[in-house]
Amino acid sequence: MPNLHCDRMRTGLLALLLAAGPVEAIAAGHAATPAVYAKPAAPLADTSRIAAVVNGDVISEADIANRARLFAISTGLPMSQEVIDRLKPQILRQLIDERLRVQEAQRRKIVIQDAQIAAAIKDIETRNNMPSGALRAKLASDGVSNRTLIDQIRAQLAWSQMLREIVGEKMVITDAEIAEQQKLAAAQAGQTEYRLGEIFIPVDDSTNGADAQRFAETVISELHAGAPFAMVAAQFSQTQTALEGGELGWEQANQLDPAIARLVSQMPVGAVSNPVRVPGGLSIVNLQGKREIGRDIATVATMRQAFFPFTSPLVDPQNPTEQQRQALAKARSVIGSVNGCEQMEAVAKANNAPNRPIDPGEIRVEGVNPPAFRTLLETIPLGKPTEPLISRDGIAVITVCSREQKNIGEITAQDMQRRLVAERVENLSRQTMRDLHRKASIDLRNGGV
Repeated sequence: MPNLHCDRMRTGLLALLLAAGPVEAIAAGHAATPAVYAKPAAPLADTSRIAAVVNGDVISEADIANRARLFAISTGLPMSQEVIDRLKPQILRQLIDERLRVQEAQRRKIVIQDAQIAAAIKDIETRNNMPSGALRAKLASDGVSNRTLIDQIRAQLAWSQMLREIVGEKMVITDAEIAEQQKLAAAQAGQTEYRLGEIFIPVDDSTNGADAQRFAETVISELHAGAPFAMVAAQFSQTQTALEGGELGWEQANQLDPAIARLVSQMPVGAVSNPVRVPGGLSIVNLQGKREIGRDIATVATMRQAFFPFTSPLVDPQNPTEQQRQALAKARSVIGSVNGCEQMEAVAKANNAPNRPIDPGEIRVEGVNPPAFRTLLETIPLGKPTEPLISRDGIAVITVCSREQKNIGEITAQDMQRRLVAERVENLSRQTMRDLHRKASIDLRNGGV
């Protein structure tokens, strides 16, 4: 059974039970199927030549080469030298922006802990159905330093944290603003809203417009070839949603740029748009769903899970360690002794590993994958434990506590506040980047863009 992936009702569900990857039964002795990745072509020769100097910080040609390799590996696609050459100008611009962001975050004494970076990497892997550690292992096997991925994520996290601290200090969402937005939403009840993902490519001025367009076209071709949208967004989108795979959530037509609104009204669900010029840059949009504003009837389940961790990863399900056998025995004992969610919660509190949610919150059953697990959630009697669900890191036993039909399309005051804050954070991000570019000393070398 692969990793769970659900409609984003609760982000905590990304960590639900099996963040470690393929699920196999120890007793059955099934061998785990390894993830398959295409071998990327060697994109750029490693070199210590300087590509740019940003306020005294050096960006080398090797930095660009590693970032290009990271993109190739994370999408699972082979990339020709021609493709890499087309990516290079935009990669350099992205690295320049990252240097500026990190410098500003350091000036404001923003510190990102290693645990935050590890959680972000795990989240990316989970969203893209990768086993835990697969992305970093693939980088190492292809000779790309993990530092390449870590530096990118550290820059994204530091910038996001800095912006939210500024917003928290200076921006207050009033009850009147929330009420006004809810009033507007109520007036549009029955109209269509769209669940969107976005890859945003900034265009600072006319000098990089052609490069941005070529880059966007390259991204489109890779998406059409099968690159995961969320992974490409995490790599190259220049908005605050990048680490969430470009996920924008549900948007109403009046909240979108008019060009985007016209486009998504004609797109089928699942489609990816061509690059669209919007204020500040180019936008590539993935239409993930449509629904009526204020109305989205779904089956919502709640559950509790007990997780029995392994002290070492399960490498060969046919030859588990003694500790892994003991964990399986404990999990099986739960099935015979637990009757209801309260008992399951008590067992979970005594056994759960850190960062494994006992209560993952409400889950939209229709959005759960794979289908076999969705069927389990739909049919298992309430309060009855599941059979042991075995992953690389441990074993989960789940009890479904409730199932009910709910209208999850209703926009709450909390939803509206999050949306308004996100809009202001994004606006602040773009304005701050413009200011940093204006003040920065950027020296491009070796014919850099």
